Amino acid sequence: MNLTVDLVDETDTLSEDHQQLVNQIVEKASQMEGLRGEVELSVTFVDDNRIQEINKEYRDKDQPTDVISFALNEQGEDELDILSDELPNMLGDIIISVPRIHEQAEEYGHSFERELAFLTIHGFLHLLGYDHITEDGEKEMFARQEDILTEYGITR
Repeated sequence: MNLTVDLVDETDTLSEDHQQLVNQIVEKASQMEGLRGEVELSVTFVDDNRIQEINKEYRDKDQPTDVISFALNEQGEDELDILSDELPNMLGDIIISVPRIHEQAEEYGHSFERELAFLTIHGFLHLLGYDHITEDGEKEMFARQEDILTEYGITR
């Protein structure tokens, strides 16, 4: 597998170590999910105002949130599957609020790095089709998040 993560920090606040953590945790998750071939995604870090704008525009919720994912592989009815070995697997976009990382790390009593990794994996799993709409889906998704974080070496 060859993974390309287009990382954009619109806040100019993430350190090189934080950016490296994002790349490494996505690499670990990709391996654990069995992704193959050329895989691409973007991760963008924004402030609360920007994520609120995105949340309002795309989800009709006029409030900031911690992470939003836009999967490119989701197929609607009557859409063709265009994945092939010759084309990169464009997973989609993850948008994360940096102020929410700080707030939630403090609220949950763990490090900024753990919350950064958690939200990155949460968004990544959404790109792969995981969701938490149902109780069973939530259990599966949150268990998988913890598996990936633990395997990477990030614990509470």
